[in-house]
Amino acid sequence: MVKASKVANYVCSACGTSYSTWSGRCGACGEWNTIELNMASPEHNRRGGSLSVQSLEDGLKINDQRMVTSMSGVDQVFGGGVVKGSVNLISGEPGMGKSTLLLQLAAGIAKHEEVLYVSGEESLNQVAMRARRLQLASDNLKLAATNSTDEIKDAIHSGKYKLVIVDSIQTVRTEEVGSSAGSITQVTNSARLLSNAAKSSNTAIFLVGHVTKEGSLAGPRLLEHIVDVVLSLEGDNSGGLKLLRVSKNRFGSISETAIFEMKSNGLMQVDNPSKVLLAERKVTDGSIVLATIEGSRPILVEVQALVNPTGYGYPKRAVSGFDLSRLNLLVAMMEKRTSLKLNDQDIYVNIVGGLKITEPAADLAIVMAIASAARGKKLKANAVVFGEVGLSGEIRHVSFIDRRIDEAKALGFDYAIGPKIPARSDQPSFLKTAADVKKALNSFLS
Repeated sequence: MVKASKVANYVCSACGTSYSTWSGRCGACGEWNTIELNMASPEHNRRGGSLSVQSLEDGLKINDQRMVTSMSGVDQVFGGGVVKGSVNLISGEPGMGKSTLLLQLAAGIAKHEEVLYVSGEESLNQVAMRARRLQLASDNLKLAATNSTDEIKDAIHSGKYKLVIVDSIQTVRTEEVGSSAGSITQVTNSARLLSNAAKSSNTAIFLVGHVTKEGSLAGPRLLEHIVDVVLSLEGDNSGGLKLLRVSKNRFGSISETAIFEMKSNGLMQVDNPSKVLLAERKVTDGSIVLATIEGSRPILVEVQALVNPTGYGYPKRAVSGFDLSRLNLLVAMMEKRTSLKLNDQDIYVNIVGGLKITEPAADLAIVMAIASAARGKKLKANAVVFGEVGLSGEIRHVSFIDRRIDEAKALGFDYAIGPKIPARSDQPSFLKTAADVKKALNSFLS
């Protein structure tokens, strides 16, 4: 009997579920016409050989030296620099600046190491034009344009380059898989091939990942389990600040965030983002300054609210930079726990600067901004606000209170409004506390 060289199975391109036969609809995710033929490589069926092992002490002797970039904020996010042999994934919306950031990062590392930048979306001339616009030049920075995962894998295996950037993983394909580039099977198989090559040759690689219409990473979170570090570049793609966040890091903390501003010569690190965000602030009703935390860094950002009588039967709630469900919850709490009547009012909330605030400490600032706009009253003094708000209206403790206070002092604010610091007898005089939302509104809005 002739032994088959390949084994055929079917994989859903939406969720990655495998099937032995083709079907028009995926039983796992319910999508239609997403099941594709997958031709698995005969390598997958090879029998295993002897396992190579080593002692813990031998493993600790391996050099874990990091490659330092020319961007201190990026080095801080990685925990001191890019680890050799690591697999790093960066995602973000189109036009956010991923390719610009990686080209700057590549040029910084190329001052000391050989770097290869592989583009699957642009020609070599386009990449070179961007490098010229960013005023980047290095003999150690090499460019290539290809859609072949196998060619990139061979370049990594050569050991010539200490860093390889693939822009993007959705545009490359391996001949071992029969589906088209960008499918679930191609993306995962290509990522695994490149990851194995990086580990065996001690070469660091960066993979650019596209995001879906819903804003999640393309490839139903499958890539996040393959790589060592997961980064996301967020912000307003029409301007404003850009935030480089890390959600997974096998070599350091996930509490660091780098903040950049896009200029004509690339992404420039912002040393004092609070000053930039508050530069054009106009003190009026509905305007509250929130002391938030991005990673481990305190940032002061303006929260704006607008409250108008609704012209329809159902009041409208709209928000930019904050979760709408959380906003509806806070409005419902205000109607129940305070004297404000908001069921016939349209409410609009905006986080200035294009930032997206997710931490619970923003609750009190959102509530006070809405109350300020509804009553037409401003804060009695120049103050910052922070604190989590419960459904009973109580103001709860949040982390890094001292850092928030220090940032407010540095920018000349009079005091901070927030919860008490638990288990601490010497409460800071700069912090004005309130037990619940009703007391905070009556005490600090004039």
